[in-house]
Amino acid sequence: MGWVEDQVVAVTGGGSGLGLALVAGLVEEGANVVVLERSAAKAEALREGFESNRVRVVEGDATLLADNRAAVTAALDAFGRLDCFVANAGLWDFSTGLADLPDEAISAAFDEVYALNVKAPLLGAKAALDALRETNGSVILTLSNAALYPGGGGSLYVSSKHAGLGLVRQLACELAPDVRVNAVAPGGMSTDLRGPAALKYADTPVSSIGIDEIMEKYGPLRVAPKPRDYVGAFLLLASRRYGAMSTGTVVDVAAGRGIAFSMHET
Repeated sequence: MGWVEDQVVAVTGGGSGLGLALVAGLVEEGANVVVLERSAAKAEALREGFESNRVRVVEGDATLLADNRAAVTAALDAFGRLDCFVANAGLWDFSTGLADLPDEAISAAFDEVYALNVKAPLLGAKAALDALRETNGSVILTLSNAALYPGGGGSLYVSSKHAGLGLVRQLACELAPDVRVNAVAPGGMSTDLRGPAALKYADTPVSSIGIDEIMEKYGPLRVAPKPRDYVGAFLLLASRRYGAMSTGTVVDVAAGRGIAFSMHET
């Protein structure tokens, strides 16, 4: 029996990178999945890549409450229930520091980053709340090593992920005992993750900056993690058997980021 056998899971941003690896891992472990994906091309690739009786795709924007509700409705219509909502969609700021943020772009860039990294998980949890209360389900946020340590991005990204950490803890408090709320904090990986259009990063994927080489050179484990390497933490938290006692928890799978600074000092 799989870790999430017969569960129904909604995932935002499931068309590429970690999101796509999550969809594949969830299906492999027995779940039925609904994906909320903004890109029409990625949505079509999902439909072609998975059996329709296991994966349903809703094209929409995770920063809109109505689109999150459409994904939840799709889960209820197709599978009759919702057991877990994974707020995975996000933006990186390509480590743009405060001094390098253009005066004319800073407000728009802030709004873009916080809309997807903070507001979207809040809206997803809101949209899924009634359905998750029916099943005593859970919410999982994709955070980042930047939610726990500085240096994983610039001031916009790091602060947004710290805000996400606060959201996890507060929602875990508010929604207990009916709904568990947790998060996973991955490290760097080569994916199609993009940045804010206001900073001209809308068409620039993280994979273009040599993140694999950075992780292999500076990461304590000296490996370049692949998206699938992080999936286990999500399965643990979603599992009704193995994750039942976890709420308000952030699973740090940042490839040793927390010890990296002390290693460089020695």
